[in-house]
Amino acid sequence: MEGWRWAVWVLVAALVLVLGNVLWVVLVRRWYRLRTPLPQAFKARCADGWELTVHVRRAPKRRFEEPVLLCHGLAANRFTFDFEPPYSVAHFLAEVGFDCFSVEWRGTGHSRMPPPGRRYTDFTIDDHVHQDGPALIELALRESGAKRAFWLGHSLGGLVGYALAQGAEGEKLAGLLTLGAPVHFKSEPFLRTLISLGVRAAWPGRLRQEWMSASLAPFLGYVTLPLSDLVVNPLHIPPRIQRQVYANMMSSMSRKVLLQFQDWIEHDAFRSFDRTTDWRAGISRLQLPMLVMGGSADKLATAENVESQFALITAQDRTLHIFGRDHGDKMDYGHGDLVFGTGAPEEVYPIIRDWLVRHATEISPTAASATSASD
Repeated sequence: MEGWRWAVWVLVAALVLVLGNVLWVVLVRRWYRLRTPLPQAFKARCADGWELTVHVRRAPKRRFEEPVLLCHGLAANRFTFDFEPPYSVAHFLAEVGFDCFSVEWRGTGHSRMPPPGRRYTDFTIDDHVHQDGPALIELALRESGAKRAFWLGHSLGGLVGYALAQGAEGEKLAGLLTLGAPVHFKSEPFLRTLISLGVRAAWPGRLRQEWMSASLAPFLGYVTLPLSDLVVNPLHIPPRIQRQVYANMMSSMSRKVLLQFQDWIEHDAFRSFDRTTDWRAGISRLQLPMLVMGGSADKLATAENVESQFALITAQDRTLHIFGRDHGDKMDYGHGDLVFGTGAPEEVYPIIRDWLVRHATEISPTAASATSASD
């Protein structure tokens, strides 16, 4: 009888801890919520039935025909690009005159719910390439009336862009811009151990690290979390922005996606889940305009990695830009700093803007007025 009482008390204590953590996370996200007008939300149905939520930030005065597709990386969501100004690429480009479409990949944020018969963790990066990407492009072209679109991807979002551009959808892209997207993967013992632990922690379906991130968010800026320098240069991101990012932007990771990354790291590969399609080799066949960007202090997509990635490109219109002190910037850039670094709005965003403006189709004032009226 005494044993049953202890079991009940342990169960009650565990329940209190769980409910307490849930309440804490809710309060943290409420306190650090973004205070900016919400973008429009559209649904994009993939060929396999999965519905994605795409968040559209319209230009107050549209100047360019092509929309910009903003594609986040692993363990992130649409807030990567549609954040709170001045740390918001979507706001920045919308003010320039571009309509911006921020996707949330399947299994992430508002795109979590799978179609009937599928689990919400039942997908790989191949699904982002063959299902999500085409649906995103179709929606953006339909809503903007454009013939082609620009693809801007951070980390995994850039890798998906490289792979997708090698298929039929490549003809619908006016240009590909990548930020910190490594196509070479060093098989170092530490990185192999880290991804192996991630795969195990994600059993049986996904790694729910967003709860831990939100729980710890209020303490960032006062303490530095272990391994955080892999993702950002903490000295380059304002403390409050760190707290907002960790409270809002982090998302869970599918075990299958982590297994695919494990394959890439162990074999220095960038390929499909079934290992039959070599996406890294296919980069040399791409002929669309490309802007490849990286950070001098990025430990996931090192400057050397980005430079060797750029060397694979044979397209005539290609540009490489590494951000950091050696290139005249105020600070060295880590992985997440390329979007959220203190200097990013003045150093990174303008490079993206200038490249897009040079490659975009400007809309005549008459056509722009007609488009604004119809919207």
